[in-house]
Amino acid sequence: MNRNVRIAVFCVAAAGLAALLVASVLDLPAFGHYQGAYGNQLLRETVAERHTTNVVTAIVFDYRGFDTLGEEFILFASVVGVTLLLRAQKDSEDDEHVLRKAPDDMTRSDAVRIGGLVAIPVLFLLGLWVVAFGLVTPGGGFQGGVLLAGAIFVVFLAASFRAYYTLTPTEWVDFAEGAGAAAFALLGLGALLAGASYLHNFLPSGIRGTLESGGSLSFLNWATALEVTAAMLVLFSEFLERYVAPVQRPLA
Repeated sequence: MNRNVRIAVFCVAAAGLAALLVASVLDLPAFGHYQGAYGNQLLRETVAERHTTNVVTAIVFDYRGFDTLGEEFILFASVVGVTLLLRAQKDSEDDEHVLRKAPDDMTRSDAVRIGGLVAIPVLFLLGLWVVAFGLVTPGGGFQGGVLLAGAIFVVFLAASFRAYYTLTPTEWVDFAEGAGAAAFALLGLGALLAGASYLHNFLPSGIRGTLESGGSLSFLNWATALEVTAAMLVLFSEFLERYVAPVQRPLA
């Protein structure tokens, strides 16, 4: 297939996609006039049943928790695949006795270092807050996990790769990623062994609008936060070590 044919095929596909997007936007209901039967049903029942004022999180971890389990393992498998590819490249370089010298990447700017030291605890606490209050306000384990990983990544930006690498040892981060994904699956299995349905909410709903709401959803939420945080850190570490600040490897 030559270049002109590829361009023609792309133009046809792009035109079709553009037509579908325009038609879907024109058919959207007016703001504040959502009429989806499924969504309206959940809005009426979720707060009363689970005492969670963040309906989205209750849907993700309860009403369609089995789908979320699949999403967890999609992320897990994706990170494992990328990690295997990057580590295979590093192993091949080791076999070829390639010497890579770690650059002196220590941050020299005092303003950047001080700003990073201030930002790290703020971002980390914000991440914990987003996870903890995910059943009450917008947020949850996915969003909070990204924030927590980002806070730790600031260590590299404000200090050096060596400081970041010391803070995130590969063995512990790999273990945390697997533990987060396994905890989500095992929580569902525990309910199943107890005679309930898979991922059954097995704790009281608690007080509406507080951290005690949602029953066992909090466990799933924190398991997700652990898996997402560790997964992001694994990716950061592998890409940094491979492309930005390679660790020095001795000649055999």
